[in-house]
Amino acid sequence: MSLLDCFCTSRTQVESLRPEKQSETSTHQNLVDEPTFSLLPPSTRASEVICSTNVSHYELQVEIGRGFDNLTSVHLARHTPTGTLVTVKITNLENCTEERLKALQKAVILSHFFRHPNITTYWTVFTVGSWLWVISPFMAYGSASQLLRTYFPEGMSETLIRNILFGAVRGLNYLHQNGCIHRSIKASHILISGDGLVTLSGLSHLHSLVKHGQKHRAVYDFPQFSTSVQPWLSPELLRQDLHGYNVKSDIYSVGITACELASGQVPFQDMHRTQMLLQKLKGPPYSPLDISIFPQSESRMKISRSGVDSGIGESVHVSSGTRTVNSDRLQTPPSKTFSPAFLSLVQLCLQQDPEKRKGSKPFLMLNFWNCNIKKEKK
Repeated sequence: MSLLDCFCTSRTQVESLRPEKQSETSTHQNLVDEPTFSLLPPSTRASEVICSTNVSHYELQVEIGRGFDNLTSVHLARHTPTGTLVTVKITNLENCTEERLKALQKAVILSHFFRHPNITTYWTVFTVGSWLWVISPFMAYGSASQLLRTYFPEGMSETLIRNILFGAVRGLNYLHQNGCIHRSIKASHILISGDGLVTLSGLSHLHSLVKHGQKHRAVYDFPQFSTSVQPWLSPELLRQDLHGYNVKSDIYSVGITACELASGQVPFQDMHRTQMLLQKLKGPPYSPLDISIFPQSESRMKISRSGVDSGIGESVHVSSGTRTVNSDRLQTPPSKTFSPAFLSLVQLCLQQDPEKRKGSKPFLMLNFWNCNIKKEKK
């Protein structure tokens, strides 16, 4: 049994973390069939909320990732008194600068302040000597970027992207309604539980528009530790001029994330910062398959009249020879099609002028999300 089988609707337990036994079809089906949101906060979806601050109550199983610029180790663990699987993030505070300590503090405080099913929840936070332990629900599918690396190296299908982005944008809309800019929307900050709940993480980069009881229209603060997130940042945020930026900067990042999920690669990743900025400021809006913004790839792009996803108009069709990434990695189908609705959504996100982008609330009303909205009303 793989990691992607853990903690699903049947609540089966983990036997192995090896992904090779999980077929791509079943992985895709599990994510697509399950709802992408919940009306209950994440903390109520487990048998009980884990509040123990006793380090001996947590049995670390395996390290499943690193975070916070590699300063934090992320572990799958078992809460021994209840047997509940949890995620444990451990950070050595002695290795953190004062700025990073403030960022950690911000993430911890905000995780308790926000209450929304699509925002990552921290159950318990405590220290053991100089080590900070953060206990949160176990997200069995991990992050969207982990899914790309392990199961979809050539990119996800449009249906899967829609389900993942819908939950992420719902969480983003909640943040915007509370006067906050996320500033770090990307696939690695989108987490997915075993029953399909999508949550946003990465709150350490978040910035509030509310200062001294007043809500400002723009922000002029450049996010700390932003080197790793620059490919996702909007032109107006990178430009750092007198106009500043606002919540629509996050909508641009959603568009870049859509390209990332569609192609399996991070746009602008191999570009020098100056070249990237020039591309974003002067180049045309990008499609999810614009090869000029991606690292060198064997993928080839052409226009197809098939319209597989939408049934109408032209669609972009990608054809690429299957290539083996490594023996444990699954291969995606040799071709996939994106509908005009999806390409239009990306172009709306990536408008250079932020005033031409939709806010997160009207963004959720686009026809692209219709099937998700219908599922929500059931």
